[in-house]
Order: sequence, then structure tokens, then C-alpha cells
Amino acid sequence: MPEKMIKVMIVDDHLLIRDGIDLLLSRFEDIQVIAVVESGDQAIAVCKHEQPDVILMDMVMPEQDGPESTGRILKNFPEIKVIALTSFVEDDLVMRSIQAGASGYLLKNVSAEELAEAIRDAVQGKSTIESTALQVLLEASQKSSGVGDDLTARERQVLALIAEGMTNKEIAQQLYLSYGTVRVYVSHIFAKLGVGNRTKAARLALENNLVPQKEK
Repeated sequence: MPEKMIKVMIVDDHLLIRDGIDLLLSRFEDIQVIAVVESGDQAIAVCKHEQPDVILMDMVMPEQDGPESTGRILKNFPEIKVIALTSFVEDDLVMRSIQAGASGYLLKNVSAEELAEAIRDAVQGKSTIESTALQVLLEASQKSSGVGDDLTARERQVLALIAEGMTNKEIAQQLYLSYGTVRVYVSHIFAKLGVGNRTKAARLALENNLVPQKEK
């Protein structure tokens, strides 16, 4: 048995999907599904009593959709990672989920192994974004007048520290911000630059002179 289990909650309004994902994840010794719920409100209630490490969030649900539920959860529980799960890629859902702070965006036809790896990556602070969704982010970033032109002053500051190789925790300490706030900034930066990880964000920042160049 692993030293520390990754606690996962599944949020989906379809019983068959919930049970299916639960069954798929049961084969992995390092992942434990601690709750299976059908709405964002139920997810928040669970978080108040037992905080999961990762939430697998359905994007299309009645009353309160995935991006809205993601935003509410991360506002109150910023340490939790949320992975968006959906049956199809819709531009608005992609943008809103990333802006809400989701750590990843995957289609529901992903394999069990790929889903498990995305969960492990999320715990380590890495993003996993499905290729079609990533293209949506890229096209959105290209609509601006130039790469990074829509970054705010604070986002550029965070980006500069990403380029230096700092983790979200280190950035939070450096800028005297909460860890959750830094995660939101990083998600916004990824969305605006159209990238899915820190390495690509740093490279794009340096190639386009978005951050000060270090003297050799």
C-alpha cells in the first residue's frame, strides 16, 4: 500500500457515469474515492467535513454547472485540485473552467490509466489539458493583439517567477499571497498564453520578452 492515498471526489449528475468512474479508479492502490455526489452543492458539503485532494468535476450539470461549482469550491478550499471532465469540448466551458481555477480539462472517454495519471499530476501541481481544449486556449490567446498583451501587471510578476522555476508555494511566499490566489493567477496565465504547463509558459515568456531576461 502507498504511504499516502490520494483522496478523490466524483461530481456528476449521471449515476452511470459516477459509478463507472468510481469502478475505474478502484483498480489503483494509491487512489481512494471518498465521495460520489451529483451536484456542486453536495460537493461543497462534503468538502466541509472531509477535504479531498482532487475533485473530478462534470462540466454540464443542471442549476449549477461545472465552472461555477469549481469557482465556489476553490474559493473556500483553495488547496483542492479540480479536474474538469466532459463529454465534449465547448469553448466557453473550457475558458470558464480554467479561469475558475481547474487544474485540468479531460474528455470522459479518457482511459483509466490516463485519468489516474492526471489525478497524480494534479496533486503535484501539474496541469493536464486535453489537446482539443488546449487548442481552444491557444486560439483564444491568439485573438489578443500580441502574445501576453492581456496579462495584468501581477500576472506578469507571477509569470516571471514561474520562469525562474519557482513553485506555486514559493511564489506565494515571495509575493505574500495565499497559495489559492497564486493558483488562480497561474490558471489565468496559462489560459491567456494558451499553454498547458509551466515549462511552456516560461519558454513563451522568454521568447516574447514578457519577463526580464537574466544576465548570463
